[in-house]
Amino acid sequence: MENMEVSGSRLLLHPSEPERSHGFYRDTLGLAIYREFGSREAPGLVFFLGNGFLEVSGRSTDPQGSALAIWMQVRDVQLEHDRLLAAGVPVIRKPQQEPWGLVEMWIADPDGVRIVLVEVPKDHPLRCDQR
Repeated sequence: MENMEVSGSRLLLHPSEPERSHGFYRDTLGLAIYREFGSREAPGLVFFLGNGFLEVSGRSTDPQGSALAIWMQVRDVQLEHDRLLAAGVPVIRKPQQEPWGLVEMWIADPDGVRIVLVEVPKDHPLRCDQR
């Protein structure tokens, strides 16, 4: 069997209140918009998410938040902690260094989808040439 060749990907979120979620990802987190589509009354937004994309579109009546997490690498987790706390975003778990060496903080979007903000410290093996 041949391997699947993936040429692109994105995470899909169908929030309970699209306008609220668009504002959270666009204004509160400050993610840049890659693309807008659909009608003016019910637009879909696709945000840049590092090397991937996050599409926030449609509307869901199903409970969200428990089976999905978004992992985002940032330069300075403490800076984001302070900024997001000042913006009124509840912090689920404050920044802390994990046993594997990364610094992580957890927040949630308006539907309870967990967002893990990760900082790779300067001396972490992910930043060092292992040759």
